[in-house]
Amino acid sequence: MKFEEKLMALRKSRGWSQEELGERLDVTRQTVSKWELGATTPEMEKLTAISELFGVSVDELIKGESPLNEEKTMQASQSTGNRRMFVNGEYKSKKMLWGIPLVHITSRGTAKGFVAIGIRARGIISIGLLSIGVLSIGLLAFGLIAVGMLALGAAANGMIAVGVLALGGVAAGVFSLGGVSVGWLSWGGVSLGKYVFGGYASGDIAVGGSAHGIIAVGDLKSSTGEIVFGSGVAAEEFRAAVMSRLPNTPKFVVDLFSWLASNVR
Repeated sequence: MKFEEKLMALRKSRGWSQEELGERLDVTRQTVSKWELGATTPEMEKLTAISELFGVSVDELIKGESPLNEEKTMQASQSTGNRRMFVNGEYKSKKMLWGIPLVHITSRGTAKGFVAIGIRARGIISIGLLSIGVLSIGLLAFGLIAVGMLALGAAANGMIAVGVLALGGVAAGVFSLGGVSVGWLSWGGVSLGKYVFGGYASGDIAVGGSAHGIIAVGDLKSSTGEIVFGSGVAAEEFRAAVMSRLPNTPKFVVDLFSWLASNVR
């Protein structure tokens, strides 16, 4: 069997695409394609990497073998892989769905699976330095639920978090909570948005230490607004002001901020 045929057989035995093999060898898919077509031959450095990746010697790669010996080599390689969970820093479950492994863990390239763990990870559940998934955890995380240094998702938690529901040092979202918080309903040390609560709060309805808004509740010396209350205003008085000046305010917001206005000190 020629080298190009052997390489293709080894790749297909692992269920890898040319692109996936290229990622593991740090070459492009086009380079792998040229090897398998016999148009070019890998340099010795890449031959060594291929031999280590598939658990065969360089001689076995470049020299022909009888079909019997090839079959024994493949069986030995598969047997070794079965005994070890990780082969060359990678584990890919045999069970697949729509051509995607249920679990893919790798220390090189990109992990792609329903559960993916790697430097770069893409999956339903993904964990990596850069991760993308429904549940995503990483230094940079993007997903429906994202947790990371920089998190972007429907629900995001991170040093910097952006999402519908955002929690972080700096948080931006419809509902946000953070040291610096920006959102429709916002709560933080510095809070900016429509309905806000914080040490410094600026919005249509603002409750906090220094509050600035159409209706503001806070320190009378540092707060500004069309209607300004001192801390501890009666809930009913605050509610009446909101309903007269901002009648379209959602009821749950009126209830929440009436309680905050009457209890903040």
